[in-house]
Amino acid sequence: MSSSDLSEDQDDVNPALVKLNIYDMYWTNDYTTTIGLGVFHTGVEVYGREFAFGGHPYPLSGIFEIYPRDIDDLGPQFRYKETIELDVTDLPEEDVSKVVECLGKKYPGDGYHLIHKNCNHFAEELVQILCNKPIPSWINRLASAGARLPFLEKMLPKEWLTPLALEEAAGEGDENCENEGRHVHLNNGKPL
Repeated sequence: MSSSDLSEDQDDVNPALVKLNIYDMYWTNDYTTTIGLGVFHTGVEVYGREFAFGGHPYPLSGIFEIYPRDIDDLGPQFRYKETIELDVTDLPEEDVSKVVECLGKKYPGDGYHLIHKNCNHFAEELVQILCNKPIPSWINRLASAGARLPFLEKMLPKEWLTPLALEEAAGEGDENCENEGRHVHLNNGKPL
């Protein structure tokens, strides 16, 4: 996206607070936090909207929007943990929407991977664009360790890693329930 694609009149824009909403994926964190690791989902909140990335088996944007901190939209495996106020952005809301739309091309749902391209990678990139700050490193520590130590990735069930593996595992379990329980991140959230 070029700077000419963004709004020209930024003199009238009040800076908007950028927040990082963090969620425990409690079914794994109950076991991993004791050793300093956890699996966390993150969403970036700005202008009263929360943007996140999740997997699905289609080559369309995996970025979705929910009401901030609405765990009902995320699903029962998520538990709200905390919000970190990062900084402010001078980008108007309209430009934030354009940035998110452009990132949707880089983050398709079928490109999701728990270790290499997850919600925290998306949050890191969006926060860098909005306010040039990193997200805390502990949030994606498990994925970083998995990327450096490939044997860790091999220890995880395949259906945790990608939406296509999850779809295949769900299809093997019950051929009659073809459309149930696969799109964890998109069932209740609004895909962009």
